[in-house]
Amino acid sequence: MSGREDIDRKRPGTLSAPPETEAPSRAHVVLALLSVWILWGSTYYAIRIAVEALPPFLMAGTRFVLAGLILGAFALSRGAAWPRRQHWGPALVCGALLMLGSNGLVCWAETRVDSSVAAVIIACVPLWMLLFDWGRTNGVRPPSQALAGVALGIAGVALLSAPDPEHPLDALGLLALFGATISWSVGSLYARSARLPESQLVSTAMQMLCGGALQLVAGLVLGEGGRLDLARVGPEHVAALAWLVVAGSLVGFTAYLWLLKHTAPAVATSYAFVNPLVAMALGVGLLGERLGPRTVMATALILAAVALVVVRRRAPAALSA
Repeated sequence: MSGREDIDRKRPGTLSAPPETEAPSRAHVVLALLSVWILWGSTYYAIRIAVEALPPFLMAGTRFVLAGLILGAFALSRGAAWPRRQHWGPALVCGALLMLGSNGLVCWAETRVDSSVAAVIIACVPLWMLLFDWGRTNGVRPPSQALAGVALGIAGVALLSAPDPEHPLDALGLLALFGATISWSVGSLYARSARLPESQLVSTAMQMLCGGALQLVAGLVLGEGGRLDLARVGPEHVAALAWLVVAGSLVGFTAYLWLLKHTAPAVATSYAFVNPLVAMALGVGLLGERLGPRTVMATALILAAVALVVVRRRAPAALSA
């Protein structure tokens, strides 16, 4: 075990970063963070547009299969080694948790709830990751500040989910979003130590291909093929799908998996601060979504909770140049 990892495991309340032989540069970390902060915030808007005409699981599966093929072809053309047979099992698990169980549920939920609400619920991911990281073998009990953040986050979710006659929210949509946060958290922690190819691009492509294939199967099993009406698909839906492939998957998801390998989970999931704000701005400004006072208050509580969990007095070691 490296000295830095040993310090991270012993420091109260830190989510330990995976062992690395060389810390990444600050510039690389900042660029990756900007990708997941801004681009992923816009994907909630793009998903909402795409699922107006495209069935959610078939749309999501097409997105990730296309992204996986493009990314895999690019990586192999640059001399990356072909994945070994033992790599496909972990890639399938990652794809099932990150794409099918998380992204697929988000896409389905956005047929029933506003994109801004979906982004707020997904902002709870760092809270789950804190608890799951604590519960792992040799996990460290979080400090009181982080536990207070979890309690505050639960209060925010309860406020957002409570019945409101003036601004009702779909119960099944909310349940799907909660399931998506759990699946994403488990998948993210698993991906950090899974036996995947050394090439980050090949590893990401494999996870996209596996997850996308599972989403396509799920869509067909759920009867989405019979509900697909190509006559309803317009340029805006194709543009939204293309944005999801390029910005959300090729750039955003690749950056996120890189952050998981090179920084602590709290750093990788810091996108939860910014994504809801970007999604809300796009949802209100372009989709005409309405935010009631309680939604705004719940959002403030959840973001404050994430701040208590993620922000630490010392900057993470992985951010140092």
